[in-house]
Amino acid sequence: MQFDFDKQRSLTDYVTIPAGTYLCRVEEVRAGTTRAGDERWSMKLVVAEGQHVGKQAAWDSLVFSARGQARARLVLQALGLPHTGVVQIEPHDLEGRSALVEVRPAEYQSPTGSVVRRNEVPYDGFHAAGGSEHRPHDATAVAEGGASAVRPGTKPERPPRRERAAAAGDGSDDEIPF
Repeated sequence: MQFDFDKQRSLTDYVTIPAGTYLCRVEEVRAGTTRAGDERWSMKLVVAEGQHVGKQAAWDSLVFSARGQARARLVLQALGLPHTGVVQIEPHDLEGRSALVEVRPAEYQSPTGSVVRRNEVPYDGFHAAGGSEHRPHDATAVAEGGASAVRPGTKPERPPRRERAAAAGDGSDDEIPF
């Protein structure tokens, strides 16, 4: 057997911005389903301000299932959308909304064997941007590095775990569809 240890592995790199937390806008939402048949919305997140404005931050998905319910609630809350009780929401309702979104690079191996590198959003990577439902709290302050700015590589302030759990609910509402 012959094996070349010096051969470079095939790498496709889709990382367009460094790891960090950015004010992002949901530019596009594509509705689909998971292999299990649950509804899934894939969101294209674009940096809304600062040095990387207009660049794609990541694609992220919401899955409307029992397992995905808690994360869907966190994301909808961060985007300023209804997230408690029974809600009626459509994919286009997310478009144009903004939130502080943490992104980090991740690698995986494609079915062809090449390595793909792209940004991903962690489970708890969405945070409310503050201010109105559609606009960031103070775009000038964030863009110019003011006191309210969140820099790449940092996280916005978060409430204590107890308050986050209360805000997300305890999952005991069986009638909530997500």
